[in-house]
Amino acid sequence: MNRDALQTLLQNREPGLMDATGRYAVLVPLAQGPKGPSLLYEVRAKTLRRQPGEVCFPGGRLEKGERPEQCALRELEEELAIPPAAVQVLGRLDFIAHRANFIMYPILGWVEDWGISRLSPSPAEVEETFFVPLSHLKQNPPVEYTYQLMPTPAENFPYDVIGIPRDYKWQPGGENVPVYPWEGRAIWGLTGRITRHLLQLLEEAGL
Repeated sequence: MNRDALQTLLQNREPGLMDATGRYAVLVPLAQGPKGPSLLYEVRAKTLRRQPGEVCFPGGRLEKGERPEQCALRELEEELAIPPAAVQVLGRLDFIAHRANFIMYPILGWVEDWGISRLSPSPAEVEETFFVPLSHLKQNPPVEYTYQLMPTPAENFPYDVIGIPRDYKWQPGGENVPVYPWEGRAIWGLTGRITRHLLQLLEEAGL
């Protein structure tokens, strides 16, 4: 083994999520609204196979060789017709390592007024869009729910090979679900977590 070659390999490689089955990115769009800076959300089309009718940010799966920022801007244009030139990328928020073995990169971007004026949702993907002022989200913390995740090995799990009993005490997991109600809608799930994370960053920075 050539240790120098191995070191070069690792130094030139960006670590990711081990065993990840997919990499995704979403654009977290900030824009100036009537009540100050606001977040732009989508409602997924009811005809979509996955998560129809749910609130989300524009985004999707990274294509080969694509950076998260490129993916988020591409998806924004595909879903809402807002061109990348209208967006100032402010930076990456904390990524999400999901229990379903994928990684999600939220990219915070400021959308200029002329970009918002181009907003035209794709009917195949987006039912509607709406803005929520940051001031409202700051003043109305989410309602938070938790539930337990318990491992359930299959009947053919090799207990004997591993050397553990069938009543082995598996370590349970847990999930925290923040829910932001807004005018008859619910911002929740990964979108709720990203929203909460952004608000926490703003609070810590005094912004």
